[in-house]
Amino acid sequence: HQHDIFTHNLSMHVERCMCTMQTGTQLTKMKGKKKGLVRFFYLDEHKSCIRWRPSRKHDKAKITIDSIHEVCEGKKSEVFRRYADNRFDPNCCFSIYYGDRVKSLDLVSTNAEETRTWITGLKYLMAGISDEDSLARRQRTRDQYPLSQTFSEADKNGDGTLSIGEVHQLLHKLNVNLPKQKVRAMFQEADTDENQGSLGFDEFCSFYKMISTRRDLYLILISYSNQKEVLDLHDLARFLENEQKMRGLNREHLVDIVAKFEPCPENLQRMVLGIDGFTNYMRSPAGDIFNPEHNQVNQDMTQPLTNYFIATSHNTYLTGDQLLSQSRVEMYAYVLQAGCRCVEVDCWDGPDGEPIVHHGYTLTSKILFKDVIETIDKYAFTKSQYPVILSIENHCTVPQQKKMAKYLREVLQDKLDLSNVSVHECKKLPSPEILKGKILVKGKKLPANLDPDVEEGDVSDEDTGNEEEEDDDDDDNPQANETFKQKERNKVSKKEGKYTLSDLVKYTKSVRVSWQVSSLDETVMNQILQLKPGELVRFNQRQLLRVYPSNYRVDSSNFNPQSYWNSGCHMVAMNYQTEGRMLELNQAKFSSNGNCGYILKPKCMCKGAFNPVLEEPLPGHRKTQLVLKIISGQQLPKPKDSMFGDRGEIIDPFVEVEIIGLPVDCSKQQTRVVHDNGFNPMWEETLVFNIQMPQIALVRFQVWDHDPIGRDFIGQRTVAFTSMMPGGVPVHLFAWFQKLYF
Repeated sequence: HQHDIFTHNLSMHVERCMCTMQTGTQLTKMKGKKKGLVRFFYLDEHKSCIRWRPSRKHDKAKITIDSIHEVCEGKKSEVFRRYADNRFDPNCCFSIYYGDRVKSLDLVSTNAEETRTWITGLKYLMAGISDEDSLARRQRTRDQYPLSQTFSEADKNGDGTLSIGEVHQLLHKLNVNLPKQKVRAMFQEADTDENQGSLGFDEFCSFYKMISTRRDLYLILISYSNQKEVLDLHDLARFLENEQKMRGLNREHLVDIVAKFEPCPENLQRMVLGIDGFTNYMRSPAGDIFNPEHNQVNQDMTQPLTNYFIATSHNTYLTGDQLLSQSRVEMYAYVLQAGCRCVEVDCWDGPDGEPIVHHGYTLTSKILFKDVIETIDKYAFTKSQYPVILSIENHCTVPQQKKMAKYLREVLQDKLDLSNVSVHECKKLPSPEILKGKILVKGKKLPANLDPDVEEGDVSDEDTGNEEEEDDDDDDNPQANETFKQKERNKVSKKEGKYTLSDLVKYTKSVRVSWQVSSLDETVMNQILQLKPGELVRFNQRQLLRVYPSNYRVDSSNFNPQSYWNSGCHMVAMNYQTEGRMLELNQAKFSSNGNCGYILKPKCMCKGAFNPVLEEPLPGHRKTQLVLKIISGQQLPKPKDSMFGDRGEIIDPFVEVEIIGLPVDCSKQQTRVVHDNGFNPMWEETLVFNIQMPQIALVRFQVWDHDPIGRDFIGQRTVAFTSMMPGGVPVHLFAWFQKLYF
């Protein structure tokens, strides 16, 4: 009885929150130090996103519930902290953290009750609770939402129906080039209600299904179903075994596929898959080219750290370029949740004895070191349990170093790794498995014999020359060691007091050449790669090496990480704030082990001689042949500059496939151009690649729009070769937040 009362009360409370949010309220949106903007905020009818008006973004002024990470009460965000005075009651303030980059929307309501309603309501929605039938309804909304949005955008006169003229305009926007006679025939077939001459939403869904039925999938379905137009469980098993190369299928798995993807109740009852269900399956992640088993950790994590590539961020705190952009603590949350395991903290003396983080000698904004460490503590292990390395660029005087050490110990507590593993004794670093849940500090140790009375000192890495010279204990390869010895600058570091930052630096101590971590910029690395690639591989078998972008990259652009991975470099530091081809390669690389931030290097890179630039890097090994059949594309958008009608014509797409790996394996091939069809182009072409070392290769699919004066980018997908599924699988491209299938 008590449970029923509780459920009833909860249901009423949820309903009250939803009703208030859907009715909408006036809230003040905070931005920078300017006066806040009063806007009308409301929950949309599907309960799938928060919207506000007025806004220059119009319909795009929204935050989807699925994109919200956290809702915080009070004035905790960076934006609120900029307002030094107490003009806002903390009980009326709240922040919504959302999106891949963890932005904050900071709001002030007129009273505390209103704030509580929004915070509680948003938390219910994030938990999937919006009413008694919320989960099922939410799933339906998610499936229908893109179509309902397409329908409302196409309904130019706002009468709730689509005329034949509005349908023609929509088809042009969708890149569909069909004869007008055929469009009219399908329009009439879908127009079944009394209101003839226009399509309501349900009729539009039927019409859309007609134009989007895939010829290639329909032909497969017909061939495997003996012309029945539906696949029974036996037919489905044959398709999965023959085309998708799946083995060990049981009835339970086949039933799950039908139950999950078949929308037609009659087909569900008969336990068969029709064309819509089959299309849903092929367009889902279950039918994707990426091996679903690689969404979890699937590699041996018990080997020494030197046997892994480690996802590494450069200038983590920056949101853009190195001269004028903002430094934000949220960037640490963003990269850690993106799977990064080594972050950079550039520390300088700040006012009031508080160390700050920013890009030295530039106009980038400043954030508190303590706030950075608290953010790292909060987000370090939300997506991966494997160790996080703090790459500390320390430019602080000793008193502020002591403050840094204090914060590291107090905030991180038992997460901070202070174990006494002696690398010199065991000759091996610990494994990621042993170091699970631990945060390691990478910096430079201060020499023990310095004058304790001096107040200044550097424990720094890449940006300064204040290096501590240290002998390399490993003399197995004197020539290789000599290659990496750098001329040390003549300024040394100083130490004062009991616990400085230096005391927290363990086996990830950073000096130019030592047992632990060497940091070299791309210019030096490129010289070494040209002169001594084999020795570099041997060096990386014994010691961690971090490569970072040149200081000349003031725009925070990224280098190509592949050449450094080819030679076994562990920490290839990327500007996660700069999207583009190079970051996409990095994302593809680390996706193949559950995006945990660690990838096991190929055996030949961990032991013995290996030269990545030779014509035959693996003598005696058979080449691997990759055969790709590019069949068709689906719903390809127009290029960026024509999304809103700047270019009127239908696109002429072609596919380019590129292998990125060892120099001997790098190559590109492309299909023919299909003219005037972006909606469902058919290529039916086979591309063949021979690859010497697939373990380290990436396969990149790009779709381009052919143009008489060049080509325009449409979308891409990059996958590690080892993560590719065999068989007839779709490649979901990433571009403009749309999925493109072929």
